[in-house]
Amino acid sequence: MAIRLSPCSSTSNTFSSSSFSHGSIPRNSYFPTWASLDYSRGHHGRNFELRSSNLQPLNAVSLQAGVSANPLPKEHVETQVKEESSSSSKSEKAESTLSIVVVGASGELARKKIFPSLFALFYEDRLPKNFTIFGYARSTMTDEELRNMICRGLTCRIDKRKNCNEKMDQFLQRCFYHSGQYSSEDHFSKLDKKLKEKEGGRLSNRLFYLSIPPSIFVDAVRCARRRASSEQGWTRVIVEKPFGRDSKSSVELTRGLKEYLCEDQIFRIDHYLGEELIENLLVLRFSNLVFEPLWSRNHIRNVQVIFSEDIGIEGRGKYFDNYGIIRDIMQNHLLQILALFAMETPVSLDAEDIRNEKVKVLRSMRPLQLEDVVVGQYKGCTEGITSYPAYTDDPNVTKNSLTPTFAAATFFINNARWDGVPFLMIAGKGLHSKRAEVRVQFRHVPGNLYKQKFGTDLDKATNELVLRSQPDEAVYLKINNKVPGLGLRLDCSDLNLLYKSRYPREVPDAYERLLLDAVEGERRLFIRSDELDAAWALFTPLLKELEEKKVMPELYPYGSRGPEGVHYLAAKHNVRWGDLSCDDL
Repeated sequence: MAIRLSPCSSTSNTFSSSSFSHGSIPRNSYFPTWASLDYSRGHHGRNFELRSSNLQPLNAVSLQAGVSANPLPKEHVETQVKEESSSSSKSEKAESTLSIVVVGASGELARKKIFPSLFALFYEDRLPKNFTIFGYARSTMTDEELRNMICRGLTCRIDKRKNCNEKMDQFLQRCFYHSGQYSSEDHFSKLDKKLKEKEGGRLSNRLFYLSIPPSIFVDAVRCARRRASSEQGWTRVIVEKPFGRDSKSSVELTRGLKEYLCEDQIFRIDHYLGEELIENLLVLRFSNLVFEPLWSRNHIRNVQVIFSEDIGIEGRGKYFDNYGIIRDIMQNHLLQILALFAMETPVSLDAEDIRNEKVKVLRSMRPLQLEDVVVGQYKGCTEGITSYPAYTDDPNVTKNSLTPTFAAATFFINNARWDGVPFLMIAGKGLHSKRAEVRVQFRHVPGNLYKQKFGTDLDKATNELVLRSQPDEAVYLKINNKVPGLGLRLDCSDLNLLYKSRYPREVPDAYERLLLDAVEGERRLFIRSDELDAAWALFTPLLKELEEKKVMPELYPYGSRGPEGVHYLAAKHNVRWGDLSCDDL
C-alpha cells in the first residue's frame, strides 16, 4: 500500500507502509520537519494522522491488518506522543504574530477598500496585538510612499472618536512595502525574509489577499506557497472575484489553486456576503418564530432579489465588457443571497453546515431558460443641459458590443418548500436609483373581508417583507391598517426598522467583516468550491446560448427603470415588481 501526501503539504514524497514494519523510526528519517505523527487506538490496529506544523490535520491514514501485525514498539509510541504533546503545548503557548500581505497593493481595490478596512479593524482593536501589513506589487515604491497612498484613503469615521490621528500613525507604522513580480519565486523569497524580520521569531500566521487579475492567481499562489508561507503557523489566501468566466475556466482555476493549497486555506471573497443584510437575513429567519412558519410556498407568492446602480461602468469598460452584468453581479452576489434565503435550517451555524445547505439549494434549481431571461444595455440620453453617455461610448468598449448592463431572470427551486414559487433576480447599471434588497411578497388573504375597501387592486392588500442593504439598511414589513377616523378606510403601512434610527452607530463595511473572518478562520461567508461549481452550472448554459445566438440586448435610457421587457417577464409569472410601487421610489 503506497501512501501519498496531499497537495496541502509542501512535498510530494511517497513512502510505503512497509517502512513501518520493524524497529523505531528516527525522527527525521521518514517525515519532513513540518510533519508529525498523532497516534490513537482504532478498531483495526493503530491509526495515525499527519499533522502540519500548525497542528492542522492533513490526511488521516489507517494502517490495516498487514501492517498492524508488526506494530511499532509501545515505548516508541509513548515517547513520540510525549514529544509531540510537549511540542504542541509549546507552540500553543508561544506568542504569535499576524502578517497580512496585500498582493496588488497599488490597485484601486486595495486603496479604497482593503487598507481602509484593515485600519477600521485596528481602530476597533480587532486585530492581534502583533501584526504587520505588507503591500506587494510590481510598482516601485518605498515604505513611506505606500503610507502616503494609504493615508489618503483612511478616515476616522468610526463613532468620530478622539485619538484618531494617533491611531492612524500607529497603523501606518506597521505598513511596509515590497516590490516584486507576481510570478517570481525569488521576489517572494525576499518578501519572506522581510516578513521574518518583522515577525521576530514569533509563531507566525500569514494571510495573503490577492487583489490582482484572475489570470495570475495561480502564479502568485505558487510563489507564496513555495517561498513565503508560514513555517509554523497557518497560511491563508483570500481570492478576489471573478472566479472564472464559466464552468470550465472556474474548474481550471480551482484545480490550479488546489495544486498548492487545501480548500480550507482558500477564502473566495464575495463582499456582498459581508453586508449587514446577509447577517440579518439568517438572524431574522432562524431566531424569530413569526417568520419560519411562513417561509415556504404555502405563504410566499414570489421573492425578488434586486440590485440596481444609478451609475454606469465608470471607467471599468475593459473589465466589464469581458464579463457583463450576469457574471459580475448575478452569478455570485445575488445567487448567494438567494441560496441563503431559500436554504433549509442548517444543523448549526458552523461554516460547513451552512454551506452544505446552500449547495443543496443551488443543485435543486431548475435550469435557466432563455425565455425567462431579459437582457438590456443602457444608451445615452439628455436631460436638460446634462448628457449621459451610452455604454458603448466608453473608449474601452467596442461600438457593437452586445454585453448586457442589465439582466433579469426567473428562477425556480424544485423542492418541497419552494416548488412553483418564482424568484425574480434583477441587476442593472445606469438605472434611476441605487439599491440592493430582497422583497418577499406573501399570498393574498383567503376570503379577505376587506378587499372591497382596497378597490379592485388586490396587490395593495398583500403583505410584503423587505430587507434592504442599500441605500439605507432597513427591514420593514408592509401590513394593512385602518386609517384613523369615523369611516372604515384601509391603508398599507410599514412596520419599519431603519438601522440608522434604531442603531445610531455606523454599520461596518462588508470588507471589514470578511477580513476579520479570514483572520479568525471563520468560513461561513466565503464560497466553497462545490458552491462555485453549482453556481456556474446554472449560468454557463445560458451565457453560452446568449453568446452563440448573439442575442441583442434591449436598449434603455441611462437613468430609467430599465428595459420594458422586465415588466413583461414579471407579469408572465404574476410578479408585482417592487420597483413599480410608488412608495418605493
